[in-house]
Amino acid sequence: MKEVGYYNGTIGPLSEISCPILDRAVYFGDGCYDATYVQNGVIFALEDHFDRFYNSCRLLRIPFQYSREELEKILYSLVEAYDGNDGKGILYWQTSRGTALRNHLFPDETEVKPNLMAFLMPMDLSPKEKEFHTITLEDTRFLHCNIKTLNLIPSVIANQKAKEAGCQEVIFHRGDRVTEMAHSNVSFLIDGTLVYHPFDNKVLLGIAIKHLIKTAEKLGVPTRAEEITVTEAMNADELIITSSGTLCNRITEVDKIPVGGKADELFHKLQDAAWDEFMVYTKQK
Repeated sequence: MKEVGYYNGTIGPLSEISCPILDRAVYFGDGCYDATYVQNGVIFALEDHFDRFYNSCRLLRIPFQYSREELEKILYSLVEAYDGNDGKGILYWQTSRGTALRNHLFPDETEVKPNLMAFLMPMDLSPKEKEFHTITLEDTRFLHCNIKTLNLIPSVIANQKAKEAGCQEVIFHRGDRVTEMAHSNVSFLIDGTLVYHPFDNKVLLGIAIKHLIKTAEKLGVPTRAEEITVTEAMNADELIITSSGTLCNRITEVDKIPVGGKADELFHKLQDAAWDEFMVYTKQK
């Protein structure tokens, strides 16, 4: 199948998969999700994504019923059924608190079980040479950004504003402090050090940036968790965007102002190492 879908045990073409109107994801966004890249029949960094996914379930108090081993088996069943885009694509899964009549209170766990939805569809990684233009926006999202919640309307609106400005992403800030991006993480090279926002409740722990930090440390590049101002970000030697679909790319413009480009050798050293790790990992089968 070119696009594979799954819902509560049913697997088939994505266009034929449906969910009940009373799934709490529909009217409350009451759930959480995760996503990663698939290549050569391998799901990239699955254990890291599972760590984040199960933590989101815990923080939302969703009694997700599948063990890590069971969920892995389900997700790999999608990979086995997929034959689109030379086997390369984005794998997405989410759980909601279950199907029940609309009520703000949690449904009875003995009667209502969480739902599981997943799909695998074609998507290419951002090529290494792609450069990103961004805008800045005040971060007006709620203070649980560390949960990969389904409530993404602020990010949807922000991305639309970026598109209308001729850009690909948004750099959020609270007051004058940079947090993260609408669906990516942002980090900086400043005086030879990889600087990133502390992984608190204001940002999501991105798997790609987690791996980039480890890569930097292996290469002997200093790393530092620190909140920096928008002005400091604009003056950084390099601005880096990371996500499951963008392993390590350069941001070259913010609010129509050219930025970065002052640590070319170090940036490409990190980028090449990030890509090398991905290619080795996805050839393990």
